[in-house]
Amino acid sequence: MFFTYLYRELSNRRKQTAIIATGMALAIALVIIVNSVAGGVKAAQTTVLQSVYGVGTDITISETATPSTSGGRPSFAFGAGGGTTSGGTTTLSQSQVSAARGTTTFATSVLATVKKTAGVKAAAATLSLQDTSFSGSTTQSSGTSGTSGGTGTGGTGTAPSGTGTAGGTGSAEGGQGGGGFGGGNFSVDSKTIEGVDVTAAAVGPLTSVSLSSGRTFTSADTGKDVVVLDKSYASTNSLKVGSTTTIGTTTFTVIGLVASTSSSSTTASNMYIPLDTAQTLSSLTGKISNVYVTADSSSDVTALKAALEKALPKATVSTQSDLASSVSGSLSSASSLVSSLGTWLSIIVLAAAFLIAILFTVSGVTRRTREFGTLKAIGWSNGRIVRQVAGESLVQGLIGGGVGVIVGLIGIVVINVIAPTLSGGAATTTVGGGGGAPGGTGGGTTTGTGAGYGGAAGGAARFGAQAASATTQVALHAPLAVGIILIAVALAVIGGLLAGAIGGWRASRLRPAEALRSVA
Repeated sequence: MFFTYLYRELSNRRKQTAIIATGMALAIALVIIVNSVAGGVKAAQTTVLQSVYGVGTDITISETATPSTSGGRPSFAFGAGGGTTSGGTTTLSQSQVSAARGTTTFATSVLATVKKTAGVKAAAATLSLQDTSFSGSTTQSSGTSGTSGGTGTGGTGTAPSGTGTAGGTGSAEGGQGGGGFGGGNFSVDSKTIEGVDVTAAAVGPLTSVSLSSGRTFTSADTGKDVVVLDKSYASTNSLKVGSTTTIGTTTFTVIGLVASTSSSSTTASNMYIPLDTAQTLSSLTGKISNVYVTADSSSDVTALKAALEKALPKATVSTQSDLASSVSGSLSSASSLVSSLGTWLSIIVLAAAFLIAILFTVSGVTRRTREFGTLKAIGWSNGRIVRQVAGESLVQGLIGGGVGVIVGLIGIVVINVIAPTLSGGAATTTVGGGGGAPGGTGGGTTTGTGAGYGGAAGGAARFGAQAASATTQVALHAPLAVGIILIAVALAVIGGLLAGAIGGWRASRLRPAEALRSVA
């Protein structure tokens, strides 16, 4: 009797059923798509972070930079006899390996503290460095006098003859029989280096890369001058396994090439060398810049973070979730869109669908006043009427939920077929950038054959730096989780029951005599 009456009522009210089911379907489909895209964005963020911090890294530990502990701008000083002079041309070259600008170094004893903390499965330390090379040449000219200096960009220095200071924008008064540097051509090259613990294979930056050729580190490489290169960097510089490359003034042998396991073109660094070698090369013995930690269980990450913060009050302890906020690029925009607009839009549409279902159900009950009055007159109880109305609303909600699941699945398939590409980057280290060229061009107004002083060759040249990041191109993939489908069905059931409960309550308040009299 219940199902017969239910089928008849839904068949007679197809328009109402279609409207309620459509509203519910749109809401459910949107919930499924937004949750799937959110899952895809989260997975994409993890991919970006893995390219920087390593697969399985739950927590990273660093320290806040201070002027005394962080890497600064490289400074190159050339004395009066600096460089090699031949035929009036002086060639200058210098390389400096130091902590990456903005990177704080701290004692390796922190690693021991981390390993002793309960809940730590594995931990490894790294040292982030930058190798900044300055090279170029200046040409010296001769003459009897020089009345004014040219314009130079870069550092400061004293003209070799006469009175005055050149460098930047200024002039120099020339003396008798003097001369100066007629010009210069300089270049600055920087590369990022990561000193890694060769005995730790379970955590750290190298756990997120794939070996392209050669081999990675073994414990036997401790203290050796061997290097693993990023594949893209090696290709750009025509390096391969077995080649040699210079870091600072030390020659390293290339033992392997690695590439990111994601679709990114680069890994977290240009070069990877043994940690102890990196410490010696940079004169940072006993210093590290990061500690990467894997927890015993993913459910213990929050508790482990609190324990590490307590054990290391000066350290910055970050989880994958914390680091996700540092991801930039279009991936960051997509994350913001999903987390704000997408979530709120889902809530609003879902609330609207529930409201439509309730209003149409209550409206339907009002139009069925005579029907319910007659049913109560022939003996139907209030509970039976409530169950009948709730059953109709529940079926309408389930129909909408079923259609919504299908539409949501189609939407997910479309997203995965299109696979929009997002770019994401997570700041890792900083490298020296080019400031002004310290040579400049000599010139100005001269007397005789003398030349003005074009730039600073005898002084110190300082260069700026800029942040570097590992940029990853990620194809957005919206995963389908059974939990999302179950949540969608549950929402459809809740919507139907809510509408049915309110409509049934409205119907149960009708009195048979008043209902029949109002329609007579």
